[in-house]
Amino acid sequence: MNLERVPRAPVMRGRATVVHLDADAFFASVEQHQRPSLRGRPVLVGGVGPRSVVATASYEARQYGARSAMPMEQARRLCPPSTVVVVPRFEAYAAYSAQIMRALREVTDLVEPVSIDEAFADLDTAVAAGADLTDVALRIRERARELSGLSVSIGLGRSKLVAKLASEAAKPAGVRVVDPADEDGFLLALPVRALWGVGPVSAARLDELGVRTVADLRRQPLDTLLMVAGEAGGTNLYRIARGWDDRPVTTVSERKSAGAEHTFDTDLHGRRAISGALDRVVDSALARLDRHAVAARTVVVKVRTAAFTTVTRSVTLPRPTSDEGALRAAAHRALGLADVAEPVRLLGVSFHALSEHAQMMLQLDEDGDPVPAERPARDEEAAVPTVQGPVRATAANVAPGLDVETEADGRGWVVRVGLDRRIATRFETARTGPGYQRWVDPDVESLTLVGPLGPDGEPVRDLAPNDGT
Repeated sequence: MNLERVPRAPVMRGRATVVHLDADAFFASVEQHQRPSLRGRPVLVGGVGPRSVVATASYEARQYGARSAMPMEQARRLCPPSTVVVVPRFEAYAAYSAQIMRALREVTDLVEPVSIDEAFADLDTAVAAGADLTDVALRIRERARELSGLSVSIGLGRSKLVAKLASEAAKPAGVRVVDPADEDGFLLALPVRALWGVGPVSAARLDELGVRTVADLRRQPLDTLLMVAGEAGGTNLYRIARGWDDRPVTTVSERKSAGAEHTFDTDLHGRRAISGALDRVVDSALARLDRHAVAARTVVVKVRTAAFTTVTRSVTLPRPTSDEGALRAAAHRALGLADVAEPVRLLGVSFHALSEHAQMMLQLDEDGDPVPAERPARDEEAAVPTVQGPVRATAANVAPGLDVETEADGRGWVVRVGLDRRIATRFETARTGPGYQRWVDPDVESLTLVGPLGPDGEPVRDLAPNDGT
């Protein structure tokens, strides 16, 4: 082994003062908190059509094998008939997220949100040297529950790597503090797939070498890891097998854009070649977007021809999203708007109007319009609307889980749409307890689509950023 290539151990902190907070089954937990009749029942949040996927499965649904990113049809087959499927409601989740993050910010200013339901925080200068870190973590957990009504899991370690693994070990609703002296005992028994940077391909290659635990990984020489995962990946495996992670918790300023571009060795000719090359550029841009854990609303495509003429076109989506299919379809729509017939030497894709919070997006058709995943009672389909004011509910513009209201019954939510276009509605909120369900005929009585409630039971405004487009 070339000793000059072996990474040196970084200087690590002496206390387990890095926090990782992760809300438990976040989307599903919000639904169960707001809809008392769902508590204790399997709940799947996501699209409701045959091509949709699960965004979050409640713990009750996970007992039957349902999980995030699974095709919704498969999850529904695994779960019992009593399972409830609802569409995501971004505004509600953003309001709950704000209260969970508040629990961290009441303890330290150094909070780094990773996504809508998880964040890192640094307690190093926020708590006294002799403070009981377990007690601090328990107070954060209880404060998060007090503010949001939801359970969270908290892990503490001397690095982001260990803190995140600790929070995963603490699920659900637990606290796990991994003291530096106990770090090896915690890490070495874990499966190697638990580590950052170990994906399915790397795991399969490591498995061929008999590497199945972190202890197995730590025993591998650097040269072997470089052979398995390449220069950067192998070095990373060597480091994380030893718990070496000195990345700071940072409160980064808002990013304006994320993207990638590529200049081709030979010019691209024809729409098919250009479209195929665009997918590879989109892949790179999506990787950067994912690294920053943000969503995007506007997709911009840049095309530079062989004559050095540059054309840019953009497509703006109804909501910020991190959904790969929606962003990729928008990029191809923007490319179509560019309508370039000349040979192309450069393609670029960039994402703008970034947000920490992502709205689940429906697929886009060839005109760039949302294509819903469900066919309620007719061939035409309408996207789930964003409710910014009173809108009359009809069978065409509702979906399971959306908030509705009648003058006589008060607030409720859509359970399903019948073949006769009546809407099964359950009238309840977090404050009322389990409510009653009845069929509402929107042609006979007024049923209004309304915005969701926050954890305090008050209506919330749309928290998605307004970029002026």
